[in-house]
Amino acid sequence: MDRKAIDLVILEVKDLSSFTDYFLICSGNSDRQVQAIAAHAEEKLGKEGLHPLGIEGKRDGRWVLLDYGDVVMHIFYHPVREFYDLERLWSEAPQLELPPARKVRRRRQE
Repeated sequence: MDRKAIDLVILEVKDLSSFTDYFLICSGNSDRQVQAIAAHAEEKLGKEGLHPLGIEGKRDGRWVLLDYGDVVMHIFYHPVREFYDLERLWSEAPQLELPPARKVRRRRQE
């Protein structure tokens, strides 16, 4: 199972919202992938001592919300993301630039 999130977007909503500073929005290609992405994020952040204040939707895997206070993660099954279109609803929020993904090079076998 590939846990890699797709279409990652970070919106800075701190001037538009009283409950958080940032939305991290990403997608998975199935409900199982959405659940795996959420579980992986929760595990990795937990190892850093960060634990969510709240979790919604984890059982169904269509839209998982992990609330970390200053950052709220929205992990969507792709069609559900298109339906709710948070990027359009929060279109006034600046979108943060993300660094380009690192490419892994395979060693050539000789």
